[in-house]
Amino acid sequence: MNSARWMLLAAAALFSTGGAAIKWTGLAGWQVAGGRSAIAVVALLLFLREARAWPTALQWGVGAAQAAALVLFALANKLTTSANSIFLQSTAPIWIVLVAPLVLRERATRRDLMFLLMMVSGLLVVFLGEHATQATAPDPAKGNLLAVLSGVAWALAVIGLRKLATQAGSDSSNAAIGALVAGNVLAASVGLFMADIPTSVHPADAWVLVYLGVFQIGLAYVCVVRGLARVGALDASLLLLVEPVLNPVFAWAVHGETLSTATWIGGAVLLGGTATKAVLDASKPPN
Repeated sequence: MNSARWMLLAAAALFSTGGAAIKWTGLAGWQVAGGRSAIAVVALLLFLREARAWPTALQWGVGAAQAAALVLFALANKLTTSANSIFLQSTAPIWIVLVAPLVLRERATRRDLMFLLMMVSGLLVVFLGEHATQATAPDPAKGNLLAVLSGVAWALAVIGLRKLATQAGSDSSNAAIGALVAGNVLAASVGLFMADIPTSVHPADAWVLVYLGVFQIGLAYVCVVRGLARVGALDASLLLLVEPVLNPVFAWAVHGETLSTATWIGGAVLLGGTATKAVLDASKPPN
């Protein structure tokens, strides 16, 4: 396995620790969302020279969708299980199939519609299934709703990134980095505005925020940018599926979170559908 693939696997592994880390801190959801993104902005500016350019209007727009995804995911993680949060956010392809034809003029194929039905069934199983409350998931119903909304926001961000890529051409990676910085600036601003700023922060909570900002967001996206430069879209999408697989494992190992039958079944359908679509899309002849 070449170094670029290892980069993507490292990114997926770092992303997957977010749920367990967010639950580890005693800070509230808004505090976590604002604090980790503020630290992530600093990390990205230090790690990536390309991140130091002022974002364009379109990058700010894409960043707004990305900020919503970041904030909603952090809030969801405080209310429902890590597995439900990541599985429901992973429903983003559903919304992409529905919205992309309107925004990008990309027609949905019969295969896309079959995939959509499969993904919707997985979404409904997870969302409507019975989920018992537990110490790390005090309000699963509300958390699940926020996680679905984070998937919608992430879908809009992905569509925006595609739009940026078509405009930027060979400079698409820099365009994505600009949107990422803009998104974290907005997430930090909104999160800290909404948060009840504590007069003091426990050192353990502060270190969790540093980890989330520097490693779970900053370093992870550096790995994504470097890896995507030398790995095809199919390989990248399949390697990044390690994130929703490992996320509940870390939550179980650190917090003892248990998964309901609905989460097991619905999550398997969602991950299987995403992997299948990636493979089938790669087999399509070029336009």
